[in-house]
Amino acid sequence: MNDHANPRAIDEDTHSQWAFGTSFDDPLAGVDTTLADGIDGPDLATYCLMLADDALVSAQRLTQWCARAPELEEEMALANIGLDLLGQARLLLARAAAAHPAIVPALPDGSPVPADDALAFFRDEPSFRCLRLVELPNGDFAHSITRLLVFATFRLATLQRLRDSRDPVLAAVATKGVKEVTYHRDYAARWLLTLAGGTDESRRRLEQAVTGVWPYVDELFSANPVEQRLAASGAAVDSSTLRGEFDEVLEQIFQAALLPLPAVRAAARVAGRSGRDGTHTEALSYLLAEMQSVARAHPTGAW
Repeated sequence: MNDHANPRAIDEDTHSQWAFGTSFDDPLAGVDTTLADGIDGPDLATYCLMLADDALVSAQRLTQWCARAPELEEEMALANIGLDLLGQARLLLARAAAAHPAIVPALPDGSPVPADDALAFFRDEPSFRCLRLVELPNGDFAHSITRLLVFATFRLATLQRLRDSRDPVLAAVATKGVKEVTYHRDYAARWLLTLAGGTDESRRRLEQAVTGVWPYVDELFSANPVEQRLAASGAAVDSSTLRGEFDEVLEQIFQAALLPLPAVRAAARVAGRSGRDGTHTEALSYLLAEMQSVARAHPTGAW
């Protein structure tokens, strides 16, 4: 057994739970992906896409700060957060494919592509299940920090509960992800406090960022029927149950920053549909065009 198949060789705190796959082409190689009794495969696949797409799109947004961040240290920090999320996305995409292989898009010429790559690069916008929050343009540094704080606080609450998922793969991804996302949340919280207590300009930009991000907060806690069915089976987390925990954390941070929580209207939906339903902001189409361009131009390319 190589190091990647042995979780203790990677992280002694994983308590014997699997945390990494064994193959570059298949991150779940050697991992038992059998569905537990009572867990619906298509539902589990859709739920994994929700979690994976949140992470994948967030990672893409964070990498756009490379060579643009205020300082080199922050550029490295944002890139590393993006890499954490990319790793989570890859595992979750692979889990989605294993749970329901029919969701994996085929290349037009039938060429084989790893399932996680196919799901990342060859799905069209309506097939993505990410929250609209994560697809918003970066804006300035204050905007990206505010969005990261909101997203990381929500995702951490989700992963903490997913550690008890009846799906062992989800439980393992969550166990590792809790450590990563705890850092993401704390990093963003420290910067929010710094911007709030900095110059008049930094505080003005932060207040503007909070106003821009907050309309997309309610969507985080609007449980999708897939979530609800899987939560009832013990495999997922009903996001509507996370609002109290989220509000408590954000209230503490905003009080320390001497910022009031904004009172803004939630972003409108389209015929009652949101990102979880495949209805997105215009920004996602531009992001996917950039992210998928090389793979679609050279679908069988190797390097």
